Amino acid sequence: MATEKKSPNQELQEKLSVKKESAWLLLKDKVNDIYDFAEEYKQFIGKNKTERLCVRSMVEMLKQKNYKDIQTVSKLLKGDAVYKNIKGKSLIACKIGSDPTKIRIIGAHIDSPRLDLKPYPLYEDAEVALLKSHYYGGIKKYQWVNIPLAIHGVAFAKDGHCVEIHIGENHDEPRFIIPDLLPHLAKDQMKKTGENIIEGEELNILFAHIPIDDKEIKEKIKLNVLQYLYNTYGLVEEDFIAADIELVPAMQPVDIGIDRGLIAAYGQDDKACAYTAWKAIVDADNCKDTVIMYLADREEIGSMGDTGAESFVFIHFMREYIRKTGITATWDELLEGALSISADVTGALDPTFKNVNDPNNVSYLGHGVSIEKYGGRGGKYSTSEAHAEYMQFLRSLADKHKIPWQTGEQGKIDMGGGGTIAMFMSRYGMDCVDVGPCMLGMHSPYEVTSKVDIYCTYLIYKAFFED
Repeated sequence: MATEKKSPNQELQEKLSVKKESAWLLLKDKVNDIYDFAEEYKQFIGKNKTERLCVRSMVEMLKQKNYKDIQTVSKLLKGDAVYKNIKGKSLIACKIGSDPTKIRIIGAHIDSPRLDLKPYPLYEDAEVALLKSHYYGGIKKYQWVNIPLAIHGVAFAKDGHCVEIHIGENHDEPRFIIPDLLPHLAKDQMKKTGENIIEGEELNILFAHIPIDDKEIKEKIKLNVLQYLYNTYGLVEEDFIAADIELVPAMQPVDIGIDRGLIAAYGQDDKACAYTAWKAIVDADNCKDTVIMYLADREEIGSMGDTGAESFVFIHFMREYIRKTGITATWDELLEGALSISADVTGALDPTFKNVNDPNNVSYLGHGVSIEKYGGRGGKYSTSEAHAEYMQFLRSLADKHKIPWQTGEQGKIDMGGGGTIAMFMSRYGMDCVDVGPCMLGMHSPYEVTSKVDIYCTYLIYKAFFED
């Protein structure tokens, strides 16, 4: 049967209008690759829920790919691959190109919203021992009650020895929980706004229940806990002030949907971009420019601090890079001429809450990687906006490599917004744009992404390094 001829206006519409197509259909011959990539990704984020665990795993994986600690090498030549571990909380990896004066950078962050312990967290009340927490990053506090939690962190004993604490990820280990008020007695609680239905000071974690057998001791359960911590880890109560201990959801990544096209997992903001950036740099071959992966800490609380993107650690790395490559350029000259991607996630259109988005300017699950010209809030505050020339470069890069992509904004103009490390990268004068997958339930204990969007993110990062 002959194909019906398109009318002139149909042809004109096809030529001039934006086509919004599912990446699943555009990459239908890559479905097996997409699913295989998703399995590797799920394994990584399931095992590395904190920034310390993420850096440790990344370093081990880099070593397996023949990357060396930059402090152990005296000279950098074309093809050399090095890394810098920044206090176990941030990481830079670098592969030297044929022209070391030209730099391409992908920067992501590896911290995620969570619960941290207060300096003195342990107390006893109502026949249980609890831990007082201080939430980290932007969360809906009510989402963190009545879910299983795991503990990860490090603590230092008075004699200076460091111990690691990891409890709650294995099936034979206990979990922890913050109990909510029963609905039968929640009349007053239910009158509160969502922001206050659970207060910050109510995020108290059930930690233990059995008392020590001694009538002379007032806080019997607390003492039993302290005895356990001392016998197991050599820690006393004061050692909590010399500790970084985080509580994260104990759930593992899972497939969502009868077709297994989606992933639900904790910490996909922003380990979805951190993992794909790592995969891209180790897979990139024959790079003309030097390529750098920068994984920062503390983005969720403003990027401040010695391991955040606001610090000078990246400048310090560039100074070392210049010394060991022997080039004559200064670090500011190199960074001003660099090309960069701020690798971060964005919000997807939620079919239940469509009113918070402009449907013509929002990312959709399954439509490929999102390239966003700017983020921020309101009148483009707290953001970096990519210039038209750089948007053209990224658009052309994606089209050249047949990588499905889309664009949008994170919500209606006055609805809210959010920032990335793009404004801290672009302050050096380099071109920068936000590129990453979209997701549902951002900052919740179980964020949702599309497997094809994760795969497209990897593809564009790799093309950015290689092209």
